[in-house]
Amino acid sequence: MKFIKIGTIINTFGIKGEIKIKSLTDFPEIRFKEKQLIYVYYKNEYLPFTIKRSRQHKGFILLTLLDNEDINLVEKYKNCDIFVDQEHIHSLNEGEYYYFQLRGCEVYYNNQPIGKVTSVEEGYQTVLRIKLSEKELLLPYVKRFIKDIDVQEKRIDIDVIEGML
Repeated sequence: MKFIKIGTIINTFGIKGEIKIKSLTDFPEIRFKEKQLIYVYYKNEYLPFTIKRSRQHKGFILLTLLDNEDINLVEKYKNCDIFVDQEHIHSLNEGEYYYFQLRGCEVYYNNQPIGKVTSVEEGYQTVLRIKLSEKELLLPYVKRFIKDIDVQEKRIDIDVIEGML
C-alpha cells in the first residue's frame, strides 16, 4: 500500500475524543468526510480509522474517529500525520496532477535532462523545486514554463527564459 499525507493532528478538542487537524489537502470535503477510511501514522505503523464525524472550526478540521470517542483514546495521536491509501484517491481533470505525481519527475530542457523535481511548494504561487547538478531551481508552475508533463514516464519538459538556468 502507498500512502498520501493529507494532514497532521495538532491537538485534541474537548473531552469526547475530537481531534484537531491541520489539513494538507485541497479536497478536505472528500478526504475528511464521514465514513472515510484514514490512517494515522503512530509508532512506525499506519493505524486505520473510520471517520464518524467531521466539522470545520476556525480554519481547522475536527474529527471524531469511530469507537474512539474519548480524549484518553486519542490524546496519544497528537502530532501524528494522517494519510489515505493512494488507491482510493479520486481522478483529477486532464492536465491536473497530484503533487506526489510530480515529485521525482525528471526535468528536461531542450530534450536534455537537467534535474529532478524534489518538491512542490505552495505560497503566492505554486513552484516546482528542481535539483540541478550544482544548484536548485524554483520554477513557477505555470503554462509559460511547463511544456509537457508525463507522470507515467516521470518526465516534465520545460521552457525557461534566459538566465533562469
